[in-house]
Amino acid sequence: MPTVLHRIRRSFPPLGTALRQALQEGYGRRELRTDLLAGISVGIIAVPLSLALAIASGVPPQHGLYTAFIAGALTAAAGGSRYSVTGPTAAFVVILQPIAASQGLGGLLLATLMAGLMLIVLGWGRLGQLIQFIPHPVTTGFTSGIALVIASLQVRDFLGLDFQPHAEHFAGRLGELTAALPSFSPWDSGMGLATLGLLIAWNRYRLPVPSFLVAALFAALASYLLERWVPGADITTVADRFHYVLNGEMHAGIPPMLPSLQLPWNLPGKDGAPLELSFELLRGLVGPAFAIAMLGAIESLLCAVVADGMTGKKHDPDAELVAQGLGNVLAPLFGGIPATGALARTAASIRAGARSPVAAISHALFVLACMLTLAPLLSRLPMSGLAALLLVVAWNMSERRNFLRILRVAPRGDVLLLLTAFVLTVMVDMVMAITVGVVLGALFFMHRMSKVSMVRLVGGDALDAPQGLPADVRYYEIAGPLFFGAAERAMEGLRRHDRKVRALILDLSAVPTIDATGLVALEAVLDDLREAGIYVAICAAQRNVLRVLREAGYFKEPGRRWYFRNAAAAVRRLSEPAGVASGASPGP
Repeated sequence: MPTVLHRIRRSFPPLGTALRQALQEGYGRRELRTDLLAGISVGIIAVPLSLALAIASGVPPQHGLYTAFIAGALTAAAGGSRYSVTGPTAAFVVILQPIAASQGLGGLLLATLMAGLMLIVLGWGRLGQLIQFIPHPVTTGFTSGIALVIASLQVRDFLGLDFQPHAEHFAGRLGELTAALPSFSPWDSGMGLATLGLLIAWNRYRLPVPSFLVAALFAALASYLLERWVPGADITTVADRFHYVLNGEMHAGIPPMLPSLQLPWNLPGKDGAPLELSFELLRGLVGPAFAIAMLGAIESLLCAVVADGMTGKKHDPDAELVAQGLGNVLAPLFGGIPATGALARTAASIRAGARSPVAAISHALFVLACMLTLAPLLSRLPMSGLAALLLVVAWNMSERRNFLRILRVAPRGDVLLLLTAFVLTVMVDMVMAITVGVVLGALFFMHRMSKVSMVRLVGGDALDAPQGLPADVRYYEIAGPLFFGAAERAMEGLRRHDRKVRALILDLSAVPTIDATGLVALEAVLDDLREAGIYVAICAAQRNVLRVLREAGYFKEPGRRWYFRNAAAAVRRLSEPAGVASGASPGP
């Protein structure tokens, strides 16, 4: 048992590599001060964003703060990226809102924990590099779809509409919003428009103070003054919408205290009663948890790649996945929702001078300090102001330029991928969008690779033909991978050979790999040639292809099939008077 545990431990990617490397390079007071300032700058952005994203996900706002300081600190300390800042992100809203509506807070946190375990397995299996094989049109499609769904979710609070949402999908949500338009609140919509205008103007002139901080302070102060000095002013705030229980008493707003340890399945479900942990519950959450894990992996690794490009450093993708998994396992035990690398916050941290993961850790501590000391002020934030903030986030993440560029210049297959991922994200859900997008991408890849694999007949007078090729022997070059998407198409070329020939030489030097389907296709052609009385000599196979042929028993039929190290050796043997008839096989 100790040996097994030791092997499991050694197979894990080393955690904390980014923090350890930063400290080993030399870390003093100057670097610490810079990291602390960068962390505070990012924390100022993270606090209102975390509140808004939690509300948009269908849970009380404090759960976004829990996520930012628990997952943010742990993943920074254990991760493989030096600059990534982890926390709740807008991309998750599309997945989390339906889970919270159907399974309650307990179901959402349980799905988060399950997704964290999946991320740990992905990192343990060294699959960090595989995320890059998800096609760009797929990521662009579901990112644009996410932006549209997020924007639709903010209309209710932005306009102050008076209705309780029940629809789980985009079409039904639009119907509810349209029916509720007559109930809009002039005060809420006015505050939302003012906050949105301030955000747009501030970002346009690129002023040094974070726009989210300015907008949040403006919205909170303006709503307070309006309600205090203007008769009839009624602006819905966080304190009006959310409450918490302390010492048996109900309080409005955000609790100014640390979260307690609670198992997700002991928290309330949709009906308010505690969940009952069961196989049926876990099975129902596997799909959403998988979507959370995949989206979290994509976002965290994309964030790390962008950070590498901005700084010239290199991240460890497997360690980053394991760290993200650990963060998403620990955070829900204390009320945190899913977290991943936040691209905008990471870029802000780098621009603020971050030197190491200490910046992300200090950002998490700043969020914690704000929750403990500024909860009453945060509770005064108007819901329409937070909705305006998320509308800007949705616009920024909409990928509108990439979306239009792919529509304009990409091949039809990529356009189909883009539109499929976009439509499924908007009209169905992220689970279906990711699954169908990846499967379609794989099918298109196989179709394109099938055109790469080919069989070419090389004539005796060609410059690249082997010297002394007999007139009744044909020399074929097989190029490209012989796998299940390409093998049958490539083998068709061999079936169209001249039946009057005595032997064929198949040069496999340009075949990098062969799988079971490719082997079956090759065997079928060889059997056809044998029945036609035509001898086949294979030559120059790469080591891994040669190993597959040997294990498949190719060399156990002397006198029927030969293998030669190169084409010249095959030509010499076939040029001998009894070269084929002798039945001898030189072997590999």
